[in-house]
Amino acid sequence: MSKRMLSIIVILAAVAGASQFLVWWLKPDAVPASFAGPPRSSYTLHDFSLTVLGINGRPSLILKAPQLDRRNSDASLFIDQPRFVLPQSQGPAWKGTAQYGWVNAAGTEIRLNGKVRMHQAATKRGSETRIDTANVTAWPQQHLMRSAAATVIRQPGVTLRGIGFVANSATHTMELLAHVHGLYQTSPHNTR
Repeated sequence: MSKRMLSIIVILAAVAGASQFLVWWLKPDAVPASFAGPPRSSYTLHDFSLTVLGINGRPSLILKAPQLDRRNSDASLFIDQPRFVLPQSQGPAWKGTAQYGWVNAAGTEIRLNGKVRMHQAATKRGSETRIDTANVTAWPQQHLMRSAAATVIRQPGVTLRGIGFVANSATHTMELLAHVHGLYQTSPHNTR
């Protein structure tokens, strides 16, 4: 091999090394990964049971349904045909069904959509109560329920109809909001 050929090889190797050094030196800094923890996934449950605990550690909502879908965007729950129990601080729980349901990520707000039927058993202080309505929003920890739909409230001997209702089970009050009509039935032995 001639001296000239050896000089060309050495010069080419030096140029290649210098260009590699320049590429490394001028390359922009690597962008740090934006991953901040395990990803939250959407999922579906079939034939599930869910109990949401309130701030006092006691159940504030119990749900059973054939299907639940959790959405990634806001961590809320979408429920088909929920059967629900809303425990009360005093007295029996409200039990019922709805066509669809929604629960926010914190479990502090529930929307019972479509036809909603609720039942509360009789107590020493009050009669059995049944409510037929639609599209109820409930805040279990505050013991509040509200609907703007046509509502029928039934207790033994009393049927009340109206548009919209508000119920506060902490104060044992229920109010129909508009177009209220009542039917009071007396028992046969009290009509004399």
